[in-house]
Amino acid sequence: MSKTKGRGMKNVGKQAVISKFFCPVVSNAQRQDNNATTSSLTSERSGQQTSDSGRKKKAKFNQGEPKTKFRKLANQEKNGEIDKKARGKAEVRTNPSLSSSTMDRLKGFSIDKQLEPSNIKGPGVDIQLKKFKHAENYDRNSDNNCAERDDFVMTNDADREDQSHAQEIASLDWNRFSASSSVKNTFEAGTVNRRTKSTYTPLELQFLELKEQNKGAVLCVECGYKYRFFGEDAEIAARELNINCHPDHNFMTASIPVHRLFVHVRRLVAKGYKVGVVKQTETAALKAAGENKGNLFTRKLTALYTKSTLIGEDINPLLNLDSDSVEAGDVPSELPNSYLMCICEKIHKKKDKEQGVQIGLVAVQPNTGDVVFDCFHDCKSRLELESRILCLQPVEILLPIELSENTEKLLASITASSLRDDRIRVERMDGIHFEYSHAFQLTSEFYTHEDSDLSASQQLSIILNLEMPVISCLAAVIKYLSEFKLEKILHNLSKLSKFSQDSTRMSINGTTLKNLEILQNQTTGTAKGSLLWVLDHAQNSFGRRLLKKWVAQPLTKASEVNARLDAVTEILTSESIVLAKTKNLLPKLPDLERGICSIYHKKCSTWEFYQLVRTLTNLEVGFQALLPAAEDQLTSSLLRSVLLELPQLLDPVHHYLKILDESAAKTGDKTQLFTDLNEFPVIQQLKLEIQNVLSKLQEHRREIRLILRKPSLDYVTVSGQEFLIEVRNSLLSIIPNDWTQISSTKAVIRFHTPFIVEQHKRLCQLREQLILACNAEWLKLLDQFSEHYYGIRNAISHLATIDCIFSLAAVAKQEGYTRPTVLEEVRQIVIKNGRHPVIDILMGEQEQYVPNSTELHGDGQRVMVITGPNMGGKSSYIRQVALITVMAQIGSYVPAEEALIGIVDNIYTSNLTVTHRSAFSIVPKEETATGG
Repeated sequence: MSKTKGRGMKNVGKQAVISKFFCPVVSNAQRQDNNATTSSLTSERSGQQTSDSGRKKKAKFNQGEPKTKFRKLANQEKNGEIDKKARGKAEVRTNPSLSSSTMDRLKGFSIDKQLEPSNIKGPGVDIQLKKFKHAENYDRNSDNNCAERDDFVMTNDADREDQSHAQEIASLDWNRFSASSSVKNTFEAGTVNRRTKSTYTPLELQFLELKEQNKGAVLCVECGYKYRFFGEDAEIAARELNINCHPDHNFMTASIPVHRLFVHVRRLVAKGYKVGVVKQTETAALKAAGENKGNLFTRKLTALYTKSTLIGEDINPLLNLDSDSVEAGDVPSELPNSYLMCICEKIHKKKDKEQGVQIGLVAVQPNTGDVVFDCFHDCKSRLELESRILCLQPVEILLPIELSENTEKLLASITASSLRDDRIRVERMDGIHFEYSHAFQLTSEFYTHEDSDLSASQQLSIILNLEMPVISCLAAVIKYLSEFKLEKILHNLSKLSKFSQDSTRMSINGTTLKNLEILQNQTTGTAKGSLLWVLDHAQNSFGRRLLKKWVAQPLTKASEVNARLDAVTEILTSESIVLAKTKNLLPKLPDLERGICSIYHKKCSTWEFYQLVRTLTNLEVGFQALLPAAEDQLTSSLLRSVLLELPQLLDPVHHYLKILDESAAKTGDKTQLFTDLNEFPVIQQLKLEIQNVLSKLQEHRREIRLILRKPSLDYVTVSGQEFLIEVRNSLLSIIPNDWTQISSTKAVIRFHTPFIVEQHKRLCQLREQLILACNAEWLKLLDQFSEHYYGIRNAISHLATIDCIFSLAAVAKQEGYTRPTVLEEVRQIVIKNGRHPVIDILMGEQEQYVPNSTELHGDGQRVMVITGPNMGGKSSYIRQVALITVMAQIGSYVPAEEALIGIVDNIYTSNLTVTHRSAFSIVPKEETATGG
């Protein structure tokens, strides 16, 4: 026996490989070519070998005969050293020279399912055959070892059941997911893949169903401790994430660790992909106790992400609070705005064949709660549409399939000019969703069936007052966000704000925004070198977003402008302790605006929720302590109103901090999250039952000690297995026969008694029920918190206002800045020794910029003609006047010795600015109605 075993082990490395684990799987054509080459080489060496014996030798070689013995046999035949009897024996022998255990083990991995098991009996063979028989259910019982599991698939009763299910989707085109593009669809052949001679696994069939339901998404499928990509998704992931992609069974596949999911999801989303996360919806313990314990783990799509819908605990929106665990640069930086903009147009045909177009748009930021709409008539160049797109800077645009040629040209130019990872994502929807009758029905049903502060009749009245293109856009946005489970942000129609409010905001078109470089420079497309870059000294993300709105839409009411200027002046001149302490409360705050939206959508983690509640509670306590001093010392109406309202708006968050445990929230353990269980009776009852089972197990330990005669014996836990009884090998004689062996080493064997098996199963069920109950109570808690969403959102808006005022105050502290005088009814612009705000900072200490004065009057000198040599600073001077005017109406100090600004409604520039032949005009408020 030992001699046979040794010879088999010696020749293992010389056998023809029959497993795809050891060599690449080749096609039938390639295998035939290889066999033909081998046969020709053998014929040349043998010389006198007949065609019949050559075929037999080739058969022997394919069945695993060592190459060295094959060559030796050929040489002996050539020299006449082998007789017919010996040759006959060599021909009859078809079994390889392997030990029985090795051969059966290789058969477990073999692609050829027709190999018969060896007739040799023994303990090793029995074990291998036992594993082989159980391998067919391996895929259904565990998803952790996906690579090995896929290779154990055999034709059995379970496969026949899966074939009937596969025939339902036999007509679908799955060829694009195959590991080889040349492989044809094999569902018609009983789900057998012709390339690998194996069936589609239940996991692959499950993926195909999910992919058919989410065709446009890259799916990350949870399989135990990792997420896997299949087919084209795997190739995309390999290309964009720089990870390995390889063929596995019927698909190309790639995988990422579970703890790195949020990093890779963000990377894919930044590239413009729609990413879906598929998770297991049942646990091993509940599955083992259920009726489907022999079936595959159920999975479903739990989240979808795009650039505008990047909300959820999978992608960790409060990453800056936990940055120690993530390397810098791993995660793409978030854009200040993440608007989803929907555009719809209605073309009006006129008698003179000139077409007018009415455009409606709805822009939503699901992660901040902002909802903006507008409806306007536009010219052929789509200047008004361009202005709104450049101002809002959406990251995703929702469009119908068909649009006018001029609109398509504009959108193509805007999306093409975007930076690589900041490119606007475009999503097309069927035209039926934009038809007015269908849109009105959808919006009416949506707002009449949802809870809101307004009654159904009030909401219906608001809908009827909206323009038809706006309703079409609103219905499309509702339909689209429903796919991501984010439609809740649109429930309250009273929170919709119109983009163009002529009476309160300055109208700055897209050409002016670009030529004056208000939001970004024209060279690199970044914020550096723009007016926003000069004014942005905000300390928080939500403050920075509000400041951007202020810069893009300056005020047109002198009273509001002067209120901001009064607040900035008080910060500069006041010595009140209130302002100093208020400023100290602002730094290092998380993105509260996005955080509460994540809670509102019930997509936040326990640690995120706890940090937000703790931060808001600390702010409430801090501002509450400042109330008496703020009432006595502050004179600015804007600062007083904001600071006095904050404590009242933040008061409801105290309750949630008291009922949560910090350590459990940090680890994400919802079973220990709630401190006072009197408010959660279901959780309290389950915990009592769990404690009862644990007590029974501890009492049972006394009986075990008596049986084993070990008074100090205790349970041990090894590799997650609890309540193990560890016994030395010398004591095996006293072990009862009904004890179940769990694991062993050379020195000890570990057992479970029947009582432990029963109670441990019950304990696992109770623990899983506890987890489900805690998840349900957690969602209820988020719903309760969402009742205070709008009040807390107003409080965060007040914090953003304070942050913006302090940012403008930081600008005002710079040398050479003065407070402008903004007048409501005076039509004039008087600037004494003004400087270009951006160039002044870029030049720094060189002090080479020459200040210039400007004087324009509505009833006097209304026009100035600027002349001079090329590169003499004409364009810079013209831009300087426009930017100082914008800064004044934002509420900021300006770079000049003196400035008197009358309210301006519009600023126009021409496209000639790009070719260094610039021109612009500033239209005072009284002349905008008649001026162009």
